[in-house]
Amino acid sequence: MTKNIIQSILWTESNMTSSANNDKSNKKVISKWARIIHRDLGFLMVGVCLVYAISGILLNHMDGKDPAYKTEEISLRFDPDLSKEELMVSWNDKKDLPELRKVMTIDDDHLRLMLDGGVGVYNKSDGKLDYEKYTKREFIYWINKLHYNKVKGWSIMADFFAASLIFFAISGLVIVKGKKGISGRGKWYLILGLLIPVVYVIFS
Repeated sequence: MTKNIIQSILWTESNMTSSANNDKSNKKVISKWARIIHRDLGFLMVGVCLVYAISGILLNHMDGKDPAYKTEEISLRFDPDLSKEELMVSWNDKKDLPELRKVMTIDDDHLRLMLDGGVGVYNKSDGKLDYEKYTKREFIYWINKLHYNKVKGWSIMADFFAASLIFFAISGLVIVKGKKGISGRGKWYLILGLLIPVVYVIFS
C-alpha cells in the first residue's frame, strides 16, 4: 500500500515536471520563431517602411505646398493695361516661357494666366506679371502616391505592411527576456509609448 502511494506521488511529480518542461519548451519555440519572423520580416519591410516614413515627413511639413512639385516664382514686365488677347500675343512673343493655355479675368485690374505647369497673375496697372512654375519631383511624387494608396493594387501591400507593424509591436514584447524585457524595464517604456498618443489627444 505504502509502495503504491509512493509510486503515485513520484508519477505525479514526474508528470508535473514533464508538463513544466513542455511549457518551457513551447515558450522557447514561440520565442524562437517570433525572433526569426521579426528579423526576416523586418528586412523585407525596409523598403516599404522608408516609403511611408519619408513621404510622411514630407507631407507633415507641406506648409500649404505640394512637396511632390518644386515651385519656382518668376516675375516679368509687360505693357500695362493689356486685354486678354493682347496679353496672350505678348506672352507668345517671348521665348522660353511655359505654354499659355488660357487667360481669365480676376477683377478689373488683374488677369489670371493658366500655364502648362504653372499659374500667373497679370497686374494691368503696372504691367507686372508674377507666375509660378511647377516641376515634378518624380521620386517624391511616386512615394506620396503610394502613401495615399493611389497606385493600383497597392492596397494589398499596404494592408500587409500594416499587419506587419502589428506583428512587430506584439513580437517585440516577447523576444526580449529578463530585466530588459516586458517583465523588467520594458514595461515602463511600453506604458510611456501607450500614454504618448493619449496625452496628445487629451490636450489637443
